Amino acid sequence: MSDHSDERATMIAAGDLQEFVPRGREHCRRHPSALTLQLRRLQPASELCSSDGAAGLVGSLREVTIHERQRESWQLRKGISDVGEEVDYDEELYVASNMVIWSKGSKNQASTVYKAFTVDSPVLQALWCDFTIPQEKSEKADGSDEIVEKCICILQNSCINVHSIEGKDYIAALPFQVANVWPTKYGLLFERSSSSHEVPPSPPREPLPTMFSMLHPLDEITPLVCKSGAGVFGSARVQYVADYTLRIVFLNAEPSIVMTYDTVQSLHTVWALRRVKPEEQNTVLKFSEQMGTPQHVATSSSLTTHLRSLSKGDSPVGSPFQNYSSIHSQSRSVSSPSTQSRSPSISNMAALSRSHSPALGVHSFSGVQRFNFSSNAQSPKRHNITHSPNSTSSDSFLIPETEPIVPELCIDHLWTETVTNMREKNSQASKVFITTDLCGQKFLCFLVESQLQLRCVKFQESNDKSQLIFGSVTNIQAKDAAPVQGIDTLLVLEGSGNLVLYSGVVRVGKVFIPGLPAPSLTMSNQMPRPSTPLDSVSTPSKPLNKHLGPLEEGVLLSPVPELRDSSKLHDSTYVEDCTFQQLGTFVHALRDPVHNRVTLELSNNTMVRITIPEIATSELVKRCLQGIKAILPKEVAVQMLVKWYNAYNAPGGPSYHSEWNLFVTCLMNMMGYNTERLSWTRNLDFEGSLSPVIAPKKARPSETGSDEDWEYLLSSDYHRNFESHPVAKALRLDPLEVSAPKDDFLQTLSLDSSTLLFTHIPAIFFVLHLIYEELKLNSLMGEGIRSLVVLLVQLARDLKLEAYIDYYYRDYPALVKTSRQTCIIDEVQTGFMHHPSFFSAEPPSIFQWLSSCLKGEGVQPYPYLPGICERSKLVVLSVALYILGDESAVSDEASHYLYKITSGQRKQQIEQDDNRCSFRHSTSVSSLAEKLVIWMTNVGFTLRDLESLPFGVALPIRDAIYYCREQPASDWPEAVCLLIGRQDLSKQACEGNLQKSKSSVGPVLSSDIPSGTESEEDEDGMNDMNEEVMSLIWSEDLRVQEVRRLLQSARPVRVNVVQMPEASDHEYIEEKENRLLQLCQRTMALPVGRGMFTLFSYHPVPTEQLPIPKLNLTGRAPPRNTTVDLNSGNIDVPPNMACWASFHNGVAAGLKIAPASQIDSAWIVYNKPKIAELANEYAGFLMALGLNGHLTKLATLNIHDYLTKGHEMTSIGLLLGVSAAKLGTMDMAITRLLSIHIPALLPPTSTELDVPHNVQVAAVIGIGLVYQGTAHRHTAEVLLAEIGRPPGPEMEYCTDRESYSLASGLALGMVCLGHGSNLIGMSDLNVPEQLYQYMVGGHRRFQAGMHREKHKSPSYQIKEGDTINVDVTCPGATLALAMIYLKTNNRSIADWLQAPDTMYLLDFVKPEFLLLRTLARCLILWDDILPNSKWVNSNVPQIIRENSISLHATELPSSEDLSLETLAQAHVYIIAGACLSLGFRFAGSENLAAFKCLYKYATDFLKCLSAPTASITGHYNLETCLSVLLLSLAMVMAGSGNLKVLQLCRFMHKKTGGEMNYGFHLAHHMALGLLFLGGGRYSLSTSNSSIAALLCALYPHFPVHSTDNRYHLQALRHLYVLAAEPRLLTPVDVDSNTPCYALIEVTYKGTQWYAEATEELMAPTLLPELHLLKQIRVKGPRYWELLIDLSKGTNHLKKDHHSTPLKLWIPTGMVFLGAGSSSLKSLARTCNGFGKLYSLYM
Repeated sequence: MSDHSDERATMIAAGDLQEFVPRGREHCRRHPSALTLQLRRLQPASELCSSDGAAGLVGSLREVTIHERQRESWQLRKGISDVGEEVDYDEELYVASNMVIWSKGSKNQASTVYKAFTVDSPVLQALWCDFTIPQEKSEKADGSDEIVEKCICILQNSCINVHSIEGKDYIAALPFQVANVWPTKYGLLFERSSSSHEVPPSPPREPLPTMFSMLHPLDEITPLVCKSGAGVFGSARVQYVADYTLRIVFLNAEPSIVMTYDTVQSLHTVWALRRVKPEEQNTVLKFSEQMGTPQHVATSSSLTTHLRSLSKGDSPVGSPFQNYSSIHSQSRSVSSPSTQSRSPSISNMAALSRSHSPALGVHSFSGVQRFNFSSNAQSPKRHNITHSPNSTSSDSFLIPETEPIVPELCIDHLWTETVTNMREKNSQASKVFITTDLCGQKFLCFLVESQLQLRCVKFQESNDKSQLIFGSVTNIQAKDAAPVQGIDTLLVLEGSGNLVLYSGVVRVGKVFIPGLPAPSLTMSNQMPRPSTPLDSVSTPSKPLNKHLGPLEEGVLLSPVPELRDSSKLHDSTYVEDCTFQQLGTFVHALRDPVHNRVTLELSNNTMVRITIPEIATSELVKRCLQGIKAILPKEVAVQMLVKWYNAYNAPGGPSYHSEWNLFVTCLMNMMGYNTERLSWTRNLDFEGSLSPVIAPKKARPSETGSDEDWEYLLSSDYHRNFESHPVAKALRLDPLEVSAPKDDFLQTLSLDSSTLLFTHIPAIFFVLHLIYEELKLNSLMGEGIRSLVVLLVQLARDLKLEAYIDYYYRDYPALVKTSRQTCIIDEVQTGFMHHPSFFSAEPPSIFQWLSSCLKGEGVQPYPYLPGICERSKLVVLSVALYILGDESAVSDEASHYLYKITSGQRKQQIEQDDNRCSFRHSTSVSSLAEKLVIWMTNVGFTLRDLESLPFGVALPIRDAIYYCREQPASDWPEAVCLLIGRQDLSKQACEGNLQKSKSSVGPVLSSDIPSGTESEEDEDGMNDMNEEVMSLIWSEDLRVQEVRRLLQSARPVRVNVVQMPEASDHEYIEEKENRLLQLCQRTMALPVGRGMFTLFSYHPVPTEQLPIPKLNLTGRAPPRNTTVDLNSGNIDVPPNMACWASFHNGVAAGLKIAPASQIDSAWIVYNKPKIAELANEYAGFLMALGLNGHLTKLATLNIHDYLTKGHEMTSIGLLLGVSAAKLGTMDMAITRLLSIHIPALLPPTSTELDVPHNVQVAAVIGIGLVYQGTAHRHTAEVLLAEIGRPPGPEMEYCTDRESYSLASGLALGMVCLGHGSNLIGMSDLNVPEQLYQYMVGGHRRFQAGMHREKHKSPSYQIKEGDTINVDVTCPGATLALAMIYLKTNNRSIADWLQAPDTMYLLDFVKPEFLLLRTLARCLILWDDILPNSKWVNSNVPQIIRENSISLHATELPSSEDLSLETLAQAHVYIIAGACLSLGFRFAGSENLAAFKCLYKYATDFLKCLSAPTASITGHYNLETCLSVLLLSLAMVMAGSGNLKVLQLCRFMHKKTGGEMNYGFHLAHHMALGLLFLGGGRYSLSTSNSSIAALLCALYPHFPVHSTDNRYHLQALRHLYVLAAEPRLLTPVDVDSNTPCYALIEVTYKGTQWYAEATEELMAPTLLPELHLLKQIRVKGPRYWELLIDLSKGTNHLKKDHHSTPLKLWIPTGMVFLGAGSSSLKSLARTCNGFGKLYSLYM
C-alpha cells in the first residue's frame, strides 16, 4: 500500500479535460460539396455494383464514409492574431478528401471556420507557411523589412495551390511526384517520391535530386544542395541531394534544421538548412558541367557513392554551421509546399512583381521538360544529379537549351547518431520535436517506436551564435511523447499506459487525469509484486517490460512496425496480469501539443484534450522561482522546480490565495527547516489539502474543541489588534496572559544539512532580498512585500545577519516584532554553506542608492539579477543618466552602476573606489531628457509601468517626460510619443487620414437648404466633399453652396424668354431653343471647373461603379415649367456638340478619386459602360485615373484592348493618362505605345497608320510628359522638327495644324524644361535659333533627318512656298522658349521676346502672339516680376503707351498716321500677358499685392467692355483678356475661395449672350474651380513641372465652340492636376476625430526680396509652399507647443506629390475661457491632466 500512497504523492493533476473532435469534421459534414463529391466519385462503382442502382449507391456511400474517416487528418498550432498580440486559442487545419478547412478560436468565442477550400483532386497534404518577399533593392538601402505573406499550401497530385491571407491565389505545377512537403523558414521543401525503377540504380546511372526547394509560388523549383564533411581533397564537398535512401523526418524553422533518416544505415542525421552561398552555387554548377562529358562518367558515379557514404555519417566532421541569415538579397524566402518551373518562353515570370496579384494561378508548362523522368534504363550513360542544367549531352535530366537552375537552399551536416552494433532496420523516428527544460536547455527528441524509446539529444548555440553544438543522447522508455512548450516540459506515454511528465530528461512526476482511471491505481491489491531490477514505481509496467523481450524480436522481422495500435501490445497473455486493461479506456497515443494543451487518443477511438497546469500562477511565487532558478546550478535548480511543481499541482492542490504559503513551506523544507515545529509556518493556511511534500498527519476533528484552540486565538493578530484598540482601554479590559511557548521548544529547532538547498541558503536569501527590493519599485505589490519580509526575517535571524534584521525592522516594525523564533545553525553546518562572492554584509537598498545619487555622494554598483530585477536596473540607469548626466550609462551593456549576479562561480568584478565619483557632463538637459525617454521606450517601458513606480522614484523620469512633452522632436517613433503623452505626434506616423474617415456620405448640406432639394443634390457629383473642413474654413457664409449651384450640370437650366405679342408660337419655341443652345454652351463648360472643385475628395467602393453625374442639356421654361429640348428638330444643332463635354464630365468624375484609394485593374475595367453613348465619359474617366496615378495599375492587355477599338476619345484619354502617370520616367513601354501614334517617331519605311489628328496631338504631349526634364536628345530633335511640320501632298497634316505645332512646342519645352543654355549634347541642333525662326518667320530650313523623303513634294492645297508659316508655328515656338529658359533670367533670349516698338513691326505680329511673347519673356525673367501695376505697364512698349487708348478712356483720340486698332489690341494683350505671368509667379501664394494689382486690371477690363471705346479693341479681344485676368487672379488665390474673385466669376457666369462663347465660359468656370481647388484643400505649386502643366492647361486661346480643337486640344485643360499640391493645415481633435481651430505661427526663410519673417495664421489654413518656410509653430495658450522644423527637410510632412494631405498634430495644454462655447467644451475635456490631443492635417 505504501507504494500506492507514494505514487499518488508525486501525481500531477491535469486540468480542463474535454472531449476533442476536430472542428473541420463537423464542417465537412455540412459542406455543400461533401455529398456531390462522394456521388461523383462513386458513380461508376454504383453502376457496376448491382442492377438496383440506388441500393448499390447507398452501399458504396457507406464504404466511402468509412474510407473518408481514415483519410482525414488535421494539425493544430497556437493561434496568431492579426495584431501580433498574445492570444490563447488554437488554429486547426483539417484535411478530408478534396477539402481543407481552417478554423480558429478567438478571445471570446469557440472555434469557428475561418476559411474552407475545395480543390479538384484529393488533397495529399495541407500546411501553413509564410513566404517572405524581399523588397526592391533600391528600398533595401533604408533597411526596409521583408514583407511576410502568410499562406496556406494545399498539395495535390499534380500541383500545389497557395492561398495567401490577403486573397492572392497561386497554382504551381509540380514537375514530379511529391512524397512530402515541409514548410521552412525560407519557403517550401519537397521530397520527390522515388519511383520503383529508380531504387536499384545500375552502376553507370546516377540518380536525380530527391529534395527540392521553392521560395515563392512564382519562383522556380530548385534542387537542394548538401554540404557535408571533408571531401577527397580535405575540403567540404558540395553536391545536390540525390540520395533516395535519405528521408526527412523533421524540419524546424527556428533554429532552421532538418533531420533525416537513412533507410540503409538506419541512422538519423541533423542538418542546418540555410541559403546557398554564391561560391557553393558556382561549385555545384561548374562541377556538374565538367562531370557531364562521357569520359567522366566513371568518376562521377564513384564520387556520388562517396557523397552518399559521407551523408551516412561515416565522417562525422561537420563543417561549421553557416550563418542562417539570408545569403543573397535576391532569393525569395518562403515556407510552404509548391513546385513550379518556368519555361524559357516565360522566363520573366519569376521576375513578376510580387505585388501583382495574379488573377489566375500561374501554371508552368516546362516542368516536365526540365526534369525528364523517363525510365529508359537501357541508355548506357545516365547523368548524375550533379549534371549541370546547361550540359550539352542530349539525355541529361534537364533539357540542354534551358538555363541552369541555380540552387537556393543548402543543408549543412551538423550531427549523426553514433552507430551501435544492434541497429535494426526500420528504426525511423515516428515523431520528432524540440523541447526546452525548466532551466532553458534545449533538447532534440525523437521517438523510435519499434524500440519503445524516446531519444533526447541536448544541443546549444555556440558562443558566436553561428552554429549548433550537439551533446550526448539520453534514452527514455516511451511509447509516445509530446512537448508541452507552455511550461518547458514534455509528456511521455510509457509502455504501461502511464502518462509521465519530464523536464528535459529529468522525470517530474506522473500525470493524473480526473475522469480517466489511472492504470497504477486500478491494480488489484492482492497481486504479488513481481521482483524486477527495473526501478519503476508503476506496477503494471513490470510485466509489460518483462514480455518485451520476445516481442521486440518479432518486431525486427516485421518490415513495418504495427505498434501504433497499442492493443497489439496487450496480448491475451498480459490481460491476466494487467487488470486495468479490462476497463477498456487507456491512453494509447498523444497528438497535437499546443502551448500547454495536448490531445490524448484513447483506446476506444475517442480523443480528450487536457491542459498541463502552469508552474505557478501568483506573480510573487513566479518571481521568487525565477530568481532562485537563476542563482542555483542547473541540476539543483531543475530538482528544486520538480519538487515544487509536484507539490503545487498535486490532485486537489491549493487555491490561488494559499499558493505563497505552500511555496514558503516547500522552500523551507528543501532548505532543511522542519516547518511543523516552526510556529509561523505551522499556522500558514493552505485552504485545501496539505502539501504532499510535508506529508502531515491529519488530526481527527473533535467536536468539543480544546485548549489549544483558545491559545491559538489569543496569539492571533486579531486578538492583538483588539487589545490595542482604544475601546479596550476605555472599557479597562485586562490584557490576557498568553502562555509563553515552552523553552525547550526553542532550543530543539535546528536545520537538516542534508537537504537539497541547505548549502545554497545564503545565495537564496540574497536573491530573495533583491526581489524584495525590486518589489518595492512596484506599488501594486505591497501585499507580496509583506509576505516576503516574514520569510526574509526568519532567514536573516538564522544566518545571524544583524544588518539585515535591522533593515527589515525599519521597513516593517510590526511584522518583525511578532516573529521571534530562531533556528540554531551550528558552526559545522555553517561551514557547509556556500557563501557566494556577491553576498554583501550591508543590505543593498535601492532607495538608499537613489538617495545617495541625488545627494551627489559616491555610489557602489547596485547588484541586480538579469531578467528578474529589471525595474531596479531601469531605475538605476535612468537616474545615472538623468541625474548624474552620464550618457554612457545606457549605451553599453556592462555599466559601472550595476553588477550582474549569476549562478556561475566566476568572481564578480566590483568597481574600484576611484570609479565611485559622481560626475556631471556638460550635456544640456534637453538632450539628456530625450536620451532617457528614447532609451526607456527601447527597453519597453510604458506609461502603465510609470504609474506603478513609487512617486519619488518616478520623479526624475516624469521630469524628463514633462520636458520632452513640451519640446518634442517631430520625428520620434510612436512608442516615445505615447510615453510622453503626445499621441498627437504618434499619429503622424500612422496613416490615419481625415478624408478617409469621412468618405461615407454624411448630411450633404447644412440645414439652411430646404429638404426638398436634397434628393436632387445627390446627382450633381459634388456630394462627397468634406463638409466639416469646408465649414471651418468658410464658416461665415454659404459660398460653398453657391459654388455648387454655379457648377452643377445635372439639372435642367431655366430658359427665361418672354413671348412678344407679335411672335407666333412656333417662333417663340424656336427662340426658346436658341436661348437654350446659348445656355448649353455654358453647361458644357462646367465639368472642367467641377473637376477642380471636387479634386481628390472621394474614396470609391471597390464593389460599386463610380457614379458619374449625367450632363443635362435640357431646359425648363417658366411659368409652366415645360421642358425645352434641343432634339425637337426646330433649330440646327451642331453635330457631336456634347462629345467633348461628356469627356470633361468623365474626367471630373474620375478626378474625385483620391490617389490614396485602393483601386485595381479589375475595377477600372468594371467601370466600362455597356452603352456606346457613354464611351466619351469613360475616355475622360481613364484620363483622370492617369492624372491621379491609378492608371499604372491597368494591365497592358487592357490598354491594348482599348486602343485597338479605334475610339478617338478613348485613345486621347488613355494616352494622356498613361503619360501623366509616368511623368518624367522615360518609361520604354509607354514610349513605344506613344510612338505608334506619332508618324515622326516611326521608322521612315513603316506602314503609314491612319491615326486621327487629335490622337497624334495627345501622343506628342504624352512624349513631353514621359520625358519631362530629361533633355533627351532624340526626342528633342524630333519635336523641334515637328513644330514646323509642313502639310503633305495628299491633304495629310492640313487641318488643325496649329494645335499639333503648339503641342510639339509644349512637348519640346517639357523635355528640355528649365535646362536653358545647359542643353548637353544638343549644340548642333541650334534649338533656340530654330525656335526663334519659327517665331518670327523666314526661309524654311532643309528638313534634316530620316523624314526628309516624306516632305519632298509640297502640299497641293496649301501654298506656303519655302517660308515658315508663322501663324502656325509661333505659339509653340514661343512657349517652348519660355519653358526651356524658365526662371533662368537669361536676358539675351528675353530680348528676342520683347514686344516690337515701331508701328511697322507691330503690324507684322498678331496681337494674340504678343500676349504669348510677353508671358514667355516674363517667365524667363522670373525674378524680375513684381506685383504692382508699374511693373505691368513697364512691359508695354513706349509707342503704345504714348498713343494707345488708356483702359479708362471714354472718348476716342483722333490720329491719322497710326492704326488705333492695332495699338489698342496690342496694348490689352501685352497687359494680359504680363498679368498672366504675375499669376504664374505668385500661383497659390495668396499674395496680397499681386491680388490687388490683378483685381484692379480685371475691373478695368470689365469697365472697358461697356465703354464706347470697346469697339476699337474688339469685344472678343477684351473678353479673352478678361478671361486671362480672371484665371490669373484664380491662380494667385487658388484654394482660398476669395469672395471678390468669386463675385467676378459669378458675374461672368450670368453673362450668356452676345460674344460669350463656350471657350470663355470654360475659362470663367476654370477660374472658379481653381479658386476652390479640391474644396479648399489644394493649392498650386510654382515648381518648373507645375508651370509646364499650367501652361498646357491655361493656354490663353479658348475654343470658340464645344468641338473646337483647332488651336489647342481641349483635353489638355485638365493637366492643372499635375500642379496641384495639398497645402491645407487642419487641426483635428484626436479623440472625436473632428476638425477644429488652432493658432499657428509660420516663419518664412529670408530671400532676396524680404528678410526672415513670421506670420500668425488661424488654422485650418492654406500654408505657403513648404520650401519657402523655415518652421511652423503651434501657438496659443490652449495647446501644447509644437514646433515643426522645415529647414531639416519636409520629408516627414510630405507624402507623394498629390497623395494624402501632410499631417501635423497638436495637443491641448492649458485652456483659456472666452472663445465661445468651444472652449467650455474643451475645458471639460482637458481635466485629465495630460490635456486634449489635436492633430494637424495638411
